[in-house]
Amino acid sequence: MAVMSLYTSRGFHPSLTDWRNHSRFWEGRVEHVELGYELSGRCFGASRSIACTRWCRTVVSCDSGRASRGISAGAGQAEVDSGAHPVKFRYDVMLSEVSTWGIGGPARIYAEVSTPDELATVLRYCTCHNVRWFVVGKGSNCLFDDRGFDGCVILNRINFLEKLGTGRYRVGSGYAFNTLGVQCSRDGFSGLEFAGGIPGTVGGAIYMNAGADGQETGDVVQNVEILTTSGVSHSLSRDAGERKFDYRFSPFQKMSDFSVIVAATFDLQPNSDAKQRQRIYLERRKRTQPVTEKSAGCVFRNPGAGCQSAGALIEQAGLKGVAIGGARVSEKHANFLINGGGSKSQDVQALIALVKEEVHKKFGLWLQDEVLYIPYNQEQQL
Repeated sequence: MAVMSLYTSRGFHPSLTDWRNHSRFWEGRVEHVELGYELSGRCFGASRSIACTRWCRTVVSCDSGRASRGISAGAGQAEVDSGAHPVKFRYDVMLSEVSTWGIGGPARIYAEVSTPDELATVLRYCTCHNVRWFVVGKGSNCLFDDRGFDGCVILNRINFLEKLGTGRYRVGSGYAFNTLGVQCSRDGFSGLEFAGGIPGTVGGAIYMNAGADGQETGDVVQNVEILTTSGVSHSLSRDAGERKFDYRFSPFQKMSDFSVIVAATFDLQPNSDAKQRQRIYLERRKRTQPVTEKSAGCVFRNPGAGCQSAGALIEQAGLKGVAIGGARVSEKHANFLINGGGSKSQDVQALIALVKEEVHKKFGLWLQDEVLYIPYNQEQQL
């Protein structure tokens, strides 16, 4: 039931090749056609700074967090000016502060965005400077490295909500998923009752097709708005058959040019019992799950039809309460791994490996991760 509040392009950042497929080049001057901005000079690696015009009139030097080319900067921060959409960059922000596990070292670059334009500004900057990036929402369902992330972490705060008509809601990808579930149920619409109490954002819920209690996010998503790796806005519609969901799977996980989810429209059905059903689901979650402890939700996917749940298998393997360092298997729900205090990323990784091994020994099957480990650098990822 955990929601991945992290959604990335493959390799964590769009390559310059992806952008060049939509660009015209001549004598060191580049015009990115779809994006409507120009770069003076050439795009180098993350250790250099170049002057960008139109979308970014001033740029931050990536290698040491220093400001360059007239950027106003205070201690540990600088500002990228994109016309009416300035974005502040911070440096060495601890990822444990944006993780529900409370684990993770410093991000080399960190930015918070509240509009699609701000998000596009940061993505363009990272692509231009060949900086790895990923977008994180509530920081659930992901495990950061103890050393942090040698790139740019973008905190998604695109959290608007629009009521378009009876049972139709258009929501920003950074909107809290549990808040959406409660809101829709109170309004008397069914389809997201299960979302109450689930950590994460709308974007993460869609990316992972979060679900519980016989409901799934993909069942009620009508339209999803995304940015591609080339910076182009694109909309996928259920009516056009452009998106197919499965258990903990969305088409965005396999989409080669996918960059990030920006917003989505949900189509829900009127139901007078929705509010009561949502309350029942939430109370049961509070009774059976360690909702007050530091965790990332369910760590392993359920094996599938004909098999017991991952939590039941882990419990029957005698692993409740087993600990490595500061990480332990929850005594309340075995599919939750808890940061009991001072846990390191390596503790959680070791405990995940132990759980998999013991379940395989007893039942002959390998559990699959539902959480995503975020490596420190590209080399570690490869």
